[in-house]
Amino acid sequence: MQLFAFGLNHNTAPVKIREQVNFSPERLKHALHDLLHHELAQEVVILSTCNRTELYCRLECDTTQAIINWLCHYHNITNQLLKPHLYIYSQMDVVRHLFRVACGLDSMILGEPQILGQIKLALNTARKVGTTSQLLNKLFDQSFSVAKQVRTDTAIGGSPVSVAFAAVRLAQQIFGDLKGNTALLIGAGETIELTARHLHENRLERMIIANRTIERARQLAKEFAGYAITLEEIPVHLAEADIVISSTASSTAILSKADVMKAIKVRKHRPVFMVDIAVPRDIEPAVGELEDVYLYSVDDLNEVIQENLRSRKQAALKAEEIIDIQVTHFMGWWNSLDVVETICTLREQAQEARHRIVKNAKCMIDKGKSPYEAIDYLAHTLTNTLMHSPCVQLRQAAYDGREELVKAAQQLFELENDKPVT
Repeated sequence: MQLFAFGLNHNTAPVKIREQVNFSPERLKHALHDLLHHELAQEVVILSTCNRTELYCRLECDTTQAIINWLCHYHNITNQLLKPHLYIYSQMDVVRHLFRVACGLDSMILGEPQILGQIKLALNTARKVGTTSQLLNKLFDQSFSVAKQVRTDTAIGGSPVSVAFAAVRLAQQIFGDLKGNTALLIGAGETIELTARHLHENRLERMIIANRTIERARQLAKEFAGYAITLEEIPVHLAEADIVISSTASSTAILSKADVMKAIKVRKHRPVFMVDIAVPRDIEPAVGELEDVYLYSVDDLNEVIQENLRSRKQAALKAEEIIDIQVTHFMGWWNSLDVVETICTLREQAQEARHRIVKNAKCMIDKGKSPYEAIDYLAHTLTNTLMHSPCVQLRQAAYDGREELVKAAQQLFELENDKPVT
């Protein structure tokens, strides 16, 4: 039984290569079926995200090249184009790699938690299709346990390392609970969308989305139960905002010092938290001179992010120690599978002997022998039957000078080393 992982990620392949081998949700089930249909793998899970595509496979024979060929053929990409970006892990290295991926140690953003949900989705899809069995089910389930332990025992996910997350964390430091606050988000790009998501998850009371294109603002506002306005309407609503976060592609400032001064006056000097993520800046730097305004630039947030990254890197060292221990546990379980068949055979032989000897003992009682004689016969005969083969083998091992087998028997039967084997 062999375990392999085939993959490429943001560290080994540029996006133009990654997107060529990405499995869309619509094609994923077909791909899993196709791999098993061609008997290339006995079990398979496909993990496909924007940053990685990985195939986790149990193989009964070496079909690694055939799987690479299948991957190229399935996505209509040449071996020559794919191979320089492809990594292949086997056995213990597969276990360690998956555990690191699940814990966010192999992510573009160290310690990010989204990958764990993506792994769970990949496993659920494979289970529904029927392409997993004992080995991959155990491997992936244990990866979830490892990720949970790392999250619990380390600070790997405790510090924000994205601009959006850092901005929301700073807002929480100023206002505490965001439940009673209103946020004005200027722009509707990826950063603002992520910021809106974080604010929504932290129970923000009200959200206003301002964008040059009102339709895009409405789409985003609808998703988070917000209110959409144009950039020209910002002065009318600015005084409502406790939090202002701006990220546009504007070449000129959108908020002037005069605009903010008017809003502060209307707010009766209640504090405003502002984050200008844009380059060039959306908010005039002079706004930061105003009382009751806490203005942060993207550089300020980067300082927070870098400090938090250092914190995560320290936590990652502890996470690696946890992973080392859990890899050993998994490999111990996996290795134990090899002896299961032997144990079953041993038990079957013992049960067969027990049934035969118990039957003979009952016949003795039926023929008039006392129960005590039958019990004595049963115990004596069963002991001799079970011990005969091991004793014969041990004597032969000693005769042949196979000391390792004698020592193994002493350990197996928990015998004292100085006690002679008879």
